[in-house]
Amino acid sequence: MRKKVLLMGKSGGGKTSMRSIIFANYSAKDTRRLGATMDVEQSYVRFLGNLILNLWDCGGQEAFMECYFAAQKDNIFKNVEVLIYVFDVQSQELDKDLHYYQSCLESILQHSSQAKIFCLIHKMDLVPEDMRESLFNERQSILTNVSKPLQCSCFRTSIWDETLYKAWSQIVYQLVPNVKGLEKTLTNFADIIDADEILLFEKATFLVISHCTRKPHRDARRFEKISDIIKQFKLSCSKLTAAFQSMEVRNSTFACFIELLTPNTYVMVVISDPSISSEVTLMNIRNARKVFEKLEKDVSRN
Repeated sequence: MRKKVLLMGKSGGGKTSMRSIIFANYSAKDTRRLGATMDVEQSYVRFLGNLILNLWDCGGQEAFMECYFAAQKDNIFKNVEVLIYVFDVQSQELDKDLHYYQSCLESILQHSSQAKIFCLIHKMDLVPEDMRESLFNERQSILTNVSKPLQCSCFRTSIWDETLYKAWSQIVYQLVPNVKGLEKTLTNFADIIDADEILLFEKATFLVISHCTRKPHRDARRFEKISDIIKQFKLSCSKLTAAFQSMEVRNSTFACFIELLTPNTYVMVVISDPSISSEVTLMNIRNARKVFEKLEKDVSRN
């Protein structure tokens, strides 16, 4: 199952850096050595076994952008599942950026009218913290109006914090087949083992693809923070030629387990009941593997 994802925006806006962090295991620091994308770079990323993301990273230099809307229009914009348009928050040419974005939308309407649209307001770390919320809301309002009659989802992002993982988790969520089936199975699993919360991560990227929350938590950004922390820990392990396999964190109020669930996913289980031992929880995760592996295979066949 192959799904085409367009990654577009102005040259130097950070498109290739974010792709490299999410899918190629770069650290934010490592992206400094990346050069500008020339024309279109295609890559294929296997995601959840049978789902293949066909990423089109489109260079944002003006000559290339003009070509996308003329000679390459049919090739670029046909059969698109998702358009991700990246806006550099510090750009001094917002009107020109919006012009190219509108040209993209016109082409999407013509060739892939069912595509989902995501706008990333990027490099937000360069904006003073007390101005980020108001600036993002202003840009989001502009983009929502400009996108009509299409709908766009906007995210503020930076390669230097967890906001990048939040945005890409939401994007990938839209591409995962039978995600509702995954959520239902996670909910049943959480009820059976009396878990406070369960997260399902894609193995390679550690993006959250599904979750079940049975007890409220005050930190609304915890999912993307965990993705970022574990991904950085995995990178540290690989630099020491060690492989990340599992993790258990325990204190006086909760226990957290991160374990391989299927060949393509990790699961995180959070339990606050002190009477439930580690051995019991790990046994429950092992017993659940066959159920989730079957669900994954069923999705692949469909």
